[in-house]
Amino acid sequence: MPVKHWAVIPAAGVGKRMKSATPKQYLALAGKTVIEHSLSALCSHPLIAGAVVAVTETDPYWKELNPGCDGKPLFRAAGGAERCHSVLNALDVLREVADAADWVLVHDAARPCLSRDDLDRLLVEAGAHPVGGILAVPVRDTMKRANASVEIARTENRDGLWHALTPQMFRLGELRSALRDALQVGALVTDDASALERLGKAPRLVEGSASNIKITRPEDLALAEFHLTHSRR
Repeated sequence: MPVKHWAVIPAAGVGKRMKSATPKQYLALAGKTVIEHSLSALCSHPLIAGAVVAVTETDPYWKELNPGCDGKPLFRAAGGAERCHSVLNALDVLREVADAADWVLVHDAARPCLSRDDLDRLLVEAGAHPVGGILAVPVRDTMKRANASVEIARTENRDGLWHALTPQMFRLGELRSALRDALQVGALVTDDASALERLGKAPRLVEGSASNIKITRPEDLALAEFHLTHSRR
């Protein structure tokens, strides 16, 4: 059987820093909701076989939204307390229809500006790597380490530092095992690559675009709209 590619979108967060009663993934953006843009960027790619979205059981927005996946299967998983729980729940759903060797692309619901070029590059470069890989951008700014009083403790050497983005692409079986292993010892990994890193794996860094922003604060919506309206998807 040919290897397939599946999308996983954890979408159980509430986004407190947005200062909005509506979770950030459901905010309006360029004629759609944020999560619809994020989902469409993946589902519209011909190599993506389908997707799983993890939302909380009491989420009133997802049911009303009822988005599609470009005619491909779209499954729902239970959202968890942390991102890693949501991803693992989505993988548990996906393993019922996918093979352990299939690739999974985990993408933040609040990253609506993923470009086709970046996705193509990730699929090629991570797909040729024995572990997989993530989209990322090299750190450009001077990095400061703060102390407990929020004063500068020191300046960090930025050589070799990258900002981790999503999607992050790994084999379904390997990622699921790595997340289960992390959670069994209480390691609440903040991204999927970290789960593999704990096991001594070294995922590939695939350089992406800085326009692949994560909507976190109110001003990010205007920037995301700019990127969406000026990009060529």
